[in-house]
Amino acid sequence: MALIVQKYGGSSVADAESIKRVAKRIVDTRRAGHDVVVAVSAMGDTTDMLLDLAAQVTPIQNPRELDMLLSSGERISMALLAMAIHSLGYEARSFTGSQAGMITTAHYGAARIVDVTPARVREALDEGAIVIVAGFQGFNRDTRDITTLGRGGSDTTAVALASALEAEVCEIYSDVDGVFTADPRVVPRARKLDTISSEEMLELAANGAKVLYIRAVEFARRHGVLIHARSTFTSGPGTYVLAPGMTRPEGQEGEDMEEPIVAGVATDLGQAKVTVIGVPDVPGKAAEIFKVVARSGANVDMIVQNVSAAATGRTDISFTLPKSDASAALKALAADQAEIGFESLVHDDQIGKLSVVGAGMRTHSGVSATLFEALSAAGINIEMISTSEIRISVVVRGDDLTAAARVVHSAYDLDGDTEAVVHAGTGR
Repeated sequence: MALIVQKYGGSSVADAESIKRVAKRIVDTRRAGHDVVVAVSAMGDTTDMLLDLAAQVTPIQNPRELDMLLSSGERISMALLAMAIHSLGYEARSFTGSQAGMITTAHYGAARIVDVTPARVREALDEGAIVIVAGFQGFNRDTRDITTLGRGGSDTTAVALASALEAEVCEIYSDVDGVFTADPRVVPRARKLDTISSEEMLELAANGAKVLYIRAVEFARRHGVLIHARSTFTSGPGTYVLAPGMTRPEGQEGEDMEEPIVAGVATDLGQAKVTVIGVPDVPGKAAEIFKVVARSGANVDMIVQNVSAAATGRTDISFTLPKSDASAALKALAADQAEIGFESLVHDDQIGKLSVVGAGMRTHSGVSATLFEALSAAGINIEMISTSEIRISVVVRGDDLTAAARVVHSAYDLDGDTEAVVHAGTGR
């Protein structure tokens, strides 16, 4: 008998019928002889609905009370799912994040898990129950308050439980059949991967792929948790995310082969570009600019500095950041304009980022040439370029991003024979 941790996202438990379908899948896993622990998200768009409701009550929400409010969505899901399992004749017990021992930092809205003490979960398992845990939430010992984990929190909850309980596998269920070579909603002929390294998955998640969240993949990589990304709506094998030293589980289809040159193409429309124009080209000015941006709380991604104009001794510095961070960064820079000495600011939120990821880039030449040739042939202009050891990212016009993803996907021979299916339309 193995212990399996499963996680079901909001689209998987969107309504009563979906919850009953998930309950049946959980019970089928129990009937196969496995102990089961489940982390569950809020139903459908519940979290967004609660955020909208809070905004209607007051434009500035108290962070502690907002976490109390948002954590209620997962509590609804866990109780309904436990009820559905009971109706199928199996014992199920639901626990909030704090009851399950999810100990976090005190950072409301973006807390990080620092420890898992799942005594009540183990007790319930020992007594033969299926355990349902509310994802996305935890408890801080110092403040004794409920906290939420931010985006992807339920994925992180599931991986943390799998690590603490030494589970055989952590199954992350969504409305797609696994990890694809691109977002199937953007590239219809994207192909499902049987396996992907955690290193590649981290890069894809960091650059726009939404099937798995980066914090969960980081946690799994660090603690040696095997992730199996699967679909709630089909019973086929999904994608195994292999941490360093891992191989495909015994008895699973396929063969472990040499790493592909390119594992996938990620797209991101959630970024903006800020250009600081007329920066004095002297030592220390870039440091001043990015200290100001850092104090605003913005998370900078790509940075490009132009060649200095000999006549003026000034240069331009462009950087990308999440659209939600742009306003604060612009305000902070404008406040320090005189001290830094730049001429003006330009804000552009109509950009898209495309990233090509593959561990095989380390040992194969011509990967960059293929990318640039494909975009050139399609008449798509590149505005910025950034690279890592296994990734190449480019910024293009937002309107060009879908076309760019499709031509690049084809250029690397990643297209499948048939169109991929997104069962609930969200990719989560």
